[in-house]
Amino acid sequence: MKKLIVILVLAGFGFNSFAQKAVGTPKDIERFMNTTTYIVLEKNPLLEYNQIIKETVEKHWTITPYEFVTFSTDDFEKARFDTSKSFLIMHKVFFEKDKTKAKYSYLYVVLGGDFEYVRQMPELASIPVSYDGVEEESYSYKLGMLCQFLQTHIKLTKENEKLSSKNILKYYYKNLTADVKDKTLYITKSDLAKNFKSMAEIKAVYPYPVKLVTKEDVQAAIDAKDESVVFVHKVGPEGSKRKARCYNTIVGAADAQLYYFSYHMISDKKPEGLQKKDWKKLGKAKKKK
Repeated sequence: MKKLIVILVLAGFGFNSFAQKAVGTPKDIERFMNTTTYIVLEKNPLLEYNQIIKETVEKHWTITPYEFVTFSTDDFEKARFDTSKSFLIMHKVFFEKDKTKAKYSYLYVVLGGDFEYVRQMPELASIPVSYDGVEEESYSYKLGMLCQFLQTHIKLTKENEKLSSKNILKYYYKNLTADVKDKTLYITKSDLAKNFKSMAEIKAVYPYPVKLVTKEDVQAAIDAKDESVVFVHKVGPEGSKRKARCYNTIVGAADAQLYYFSYHMISDKKPEGLQKKDWKKLGKAKKKK
């Protein structure tokens, strides 16, 4: 990765800070397409993440051949210097200008090569998974979508050589589909704000298909690549008392297409989860031409 500590080039927060700006060079992308991707497991064998990422990759990773390797082992240290290998790896990130000093877990795709430190390995794609330290169950059921997004991002940048780290965020923001009225919006209890969580309240401002589901239902839709379903990818502190932001992204279960994005600073008046204003925006949204 070019920089593990993400430096904000664009002022302020919002979509620009939530998303990463990784775009590989045409040469790096071409090299990636001929690599074997090593899925990096956590050193602690008891972590649920290791088993879940194995199952997820077996279902959803199609862009390159893959193998598994454990971080901080001789096998990983040897493999990461090999230019014929790429890596899917989880890393912790913080934003230099963020006064909350929050740390996030991001999923990265990087290239192997002769680099002294892991943070120097060329980055091709990344996506936020969760706040650092939250329970794995808050995001594990969405790992299939996250893997889909990373692969789609790499294919997008391969096919559009004009895209770069300078304009990729503008491209994504411009192409947010926004209108999800013809889809069924899956929401879990944890996606809903405590002060706006009844279906009656939601239906009053968003009278379109919406379904309260379990995390298992979301995972099933992702695994089935259900084109009729979109769902919420929320990144928040999951009920902790820390001062933090809540990011809400709506994505397609079939292809990880981005439909909607919003964020807010959590407070008593604006608890974690989808706000009333989010539902109103979704209800009024129209597809961008």
